[in-house]
Amino acid sequence: MAFRGWKRLLLLGRQNTLGKVWRSRRGGPSLRWKRCCHWSAGKSLDPEVRAFLEENTEVTNSGHLTPEIRLRLLTPRCRFWREKPDLWPYGDPFWAIYWPGGQALSRYILDNPHVVKGRSVLDLGSGCGATAIAAVMSGASQVLANDIDPIAGMAMILNCELNHLNPFPITIKNIINSEAGNWDLIVLGDMFYDEQLADGLHHWLQKCIRIHQTEVLIGDPGRHQFLSHSIHSQLHKVIEYSLPEYTRQENYGLTSSIVWSYQPSNSLENS
Repeated sequence: MAFRGWKRLLLLGRQNTLGKVWRSRRGGPSLRWKRCCHWSAGKSLDPEVRAFLEENTEVTNSGHLTPEIRLRLLTPRCRFWREKPDLWPYGDPFWAIYWPGGQALSRYILDNPHVVKGRSVLDLGSGCGATAIAAVMSGASQVLANDIDPIAGMAMILNCELNHLNPFPITIKNIINSEAGNWDLIVLGDMFYDEQLADGLHHWLQKCIRIHQTEVLIGDPGRHQFLSHSIHSQLHKVIEYSLPEYTRQENYGLTSSIVWSYQPSNSLENS
């Protein structure tokens, strides 16, 4: 029962809390983690944090769309499935859930490696890092994972180790509304949970497409905030996946997840 409270907090938090953080943060995690704003291959983790994550998550590759990828997640066998959420010593662990939009993106990339092969890929709001891992497995020439939570960055490194990959670069800051990076492909899953954040994403992604002709793929299971946003009229449905039963139960009955190609009609106009 306790984790149902966790789950509710996490689902609501993506709208009520994390959206505010994305909008306000300018690359400044708490003072304790300033040294961790960027990781690259070979960067060591804080031993205390590593031990905590290894003790309080479970390595799993079941119940999700990508059994090829092993991840450290919160599951029913974890202590904090039952504990009160306020006993978790770090920020809300959004990264510890394999969200359905990210699952769809990762599945699509693994099944269609030509989408990333030899290309540079930015995984925005990377969370557990599964989509970035899928891009590496499928032959991307360069991968950057981005999240605002430094603990997510540490979890991504552990997940790379689980899948016998050298850690890809990870940046811990809000890059939305920054200068448009020159990426061949930007992927983002489950990011449209807050209207103001969605507006910012819409504008920034348009700028990336206009300046660099970047391709954008979005994963989402059809949440109301996503379907009701104006961006939805500028999307092309690529593929829809039926979600495994475990993921359906985790996400209050959502049954499928879709990969969308973002093709704004005004991408060549000044924004």
